[in-house]
Amino acid sequence: MRLHALSRRELLLGSGTLFAWAHLPKLARAESRDPRFLTIILRGALDGLATVAPVGDPDWLALRAENALTLDGKTAALKLDDFFALNPAMPNLHAMFRAKQAIVVHASATPYRDRSHFDGQDLLESGLPRAGASESGWLNRALTGLTSAGRVDPRGSRVFAVGPVTPLVVRGPAPVLSWSPQRVMPASEDTVQRLLTLYRDCDAKLASVLEDNSNLGAAMGQPGTAQKPGIVGPGQVRAYFADAAGTAAKYLAQPDGPRVGALALDGWDTHFNEGIAQGRLSQLLGALDDALAAIKTNMGPAWRDTVVALATEFGRTARINGTAGTDHGTATIALLVGGALKGGRVIADWPGLKPADLYQDRDLKPTTDLRAVLTGVLRDHLRADEKALAHTVFPGSEAVTPMAGLVA
Repeated sequence: MRLHALSRRELLLGSGTLFAWAHLPKLARAESRDPRFLTIILRGALDGLATVAPVGDPDWLALRAENALTLDGKTAALKLDDFFALNPAMPNLHAMFRAKQAIVVHASATPYRDRSHFDGQDLLESGLPRAGASESGWLNRALTGLTSAGRVDPRGSRVFAVGPVTPLVVRGPAPVLSWSPQRVMPASEDTVQRLLTLYRDCDAKLASVLEDNSNLGAAMGQPGTAQKPGIVGPGQVRAYFADAAGTAAKYLAQPDGPRVGALALDGWDTHFNEGIAQGRLSQLLGALDDALAAIKTNMGPAWRDTVVALATEFGRTARINGTAGTDHGTATIALLVGGALKGGRVIADWPGLKPADLYQDRDLKPTTDLRAVLTGVLRDHLRADEKALAHTVFPGSEAVTPMAGLVA
């Protein structure tokens, strides 16, 4: 397993990062448009089946039994269409969907087919066809290829970032603005234990420090340390998500502010006690729902020119494991929200949930390339060049057709 030692250590300090560019595409300006684009990376692998459930699939109930969200369950899912329903923890997203300001793309995935978080996140953020060393991310390369309209100087020296870690998706030559929130969300118990296991093999001193801190926190009764797997308190998560996302929107909404940015939110690795309708995942989805609402509110009138894309490195297993969680999988969902969308749709080439339909007899099978979604938005919203998208932004994606009709 490859490990970037410095960034993994820094990961313990916080879980969100936002970088944005003061850059307005000349073509969009000529069209009297002022588009904003925000990417949110959900690190840890989101359970797409628990977020948007295929309630119309006849094999859904057999697959997840009492963990399957339904329209008539004890905690009823929110209907999206005749086949899919949204997790009940996300009423704000449901309202956006009904207002045609949200799109779900289901059974989607990057080209990555293994199950390492680090490699999966690197590939998701680099935009490369396979995991490997990269000095830049796809979003930075996309911005580098756009021509400024001159409204905001892209060569300005201002710096803007949320959190202490520069995510790969924004590394590169395009200028960056930065800001750090006052609150920093602690790492979850699951994350701490996995990092402890990793560092015991490669960095015994750091492992000892982490273990001492975890034990001290438990003795003092601090949230987010070695307690039951209830992880960081839900209030902390909601406050952090809303603060980071809401601040991003405030900057993007300013007349002379940035137009494109990226935000990373951790915590989606749900190996045990996932809590689909009530519990950990439900709390995380509720926090994300609050963050989306904060973005819409803080964008103000600029919301009508905004697209927010949410993606994760891979999905989770179709079946629940022996500890009431899910393990690393393959296909999941991509989410788009914003007033610039032609929304109110779930887009899916549904693969089915019969055992024979699952990828390697364990995961939702990927049928949509995530790069098709991202290139569709970059082309039609920011007017990025299609050839540049295939050769420079997402190298090796010549056979991937950008998804059309996402933007109104």
